[in-house]
Amino acid sequence: MLTTLNTSYTDTRAADLAWALGREPLPALATLDLELRGARLQLRLLGASHQVLLEEERGDCSETVACIPGSSTPLPLGVAKRIGDWEYEFAARVEVLTPGSFAGRAQELLALVSEHPHGLAGVFPGSPHAFTAMLAQRQDGQVHWRTWHAYPQDGQLVATRTRVGPRGPVGQAGRPPA
Repeated sequence: MLTTLNTSYTDTRAADLAWALGREPLPALATLDLELRGARLQLRLLGASHQVLLEEERGDCSETVACIPGSSTPLPLGVAKRIGDWEYEFAARVEVLTPGSFAGRAQELLALVSEHPHGLAGVFPGSPHAFTAMLAQRQDGQVHWRTWHAYPQDGQLVATRTRVGPRGPVGQAGRPPA
């Protein structure tokens, strides 16, 4: 699903993004409710980026990646946590692209996400390449989502990848057995 977000595009930067787990739902400009084989997922586009709310019989999980004033947790490159009966993994990277490459990558991602039944993308007014996009799936008992946050003024594209799945038995060094 592709939507134009009813807000002005403010000059934020990739470096302004913060990450948080467990936040209450924030006001959303667009949402997509999904049922993925027993997991209820809500993809939420915020004026300042994204939030994902996951509900399953094991419990709830809330991930927020946004430009939140006063937030003290910058966007990490990677996180692995146990949340109740779940294993949570998050990874982020920033791509720096030339203006031509940025425009092509933006069009490619918006087409991919807007045509996917589990995708939500929002374009900010004033720039066709200023967007936030999200895509979710459930595979092998785990819920996965990917997000993209575009900052055309800096040629930066922030990509995140999250996996939430059941906590397995712990082997050596605190890792699930292979």
